[in-house]
Amino acid sequence: MTPGTKALLEQVQSWPQEDQEELAEVAREIESRRTGVYRLSDEERTAVRAGMEDARRGDFASDEEIDELYRLHPRA
Repeated sequence: MTPGTKALLEQVQSWPQEDQEELAEVAREIESRRTGVYRLSDEERTAVRAGMEDARRGDFASDEEIDELYRLHPRA
């Protein structure tokens, strides 16, 4: 580990939890790019499980909700 990285990680211990979680998310993205494997966070895993349960119940987004999504986030 480089000295700069080690010093930064020591500073991270004093950061608010929200900032530490943001750093962990970025680190997971870098790791997935390096290894080709993305590991879900606990929050992401919970969201996926909730979505799968919605799908099992047949609870899907309406056409209007999808249209709104594409209006807010246009495809490139």
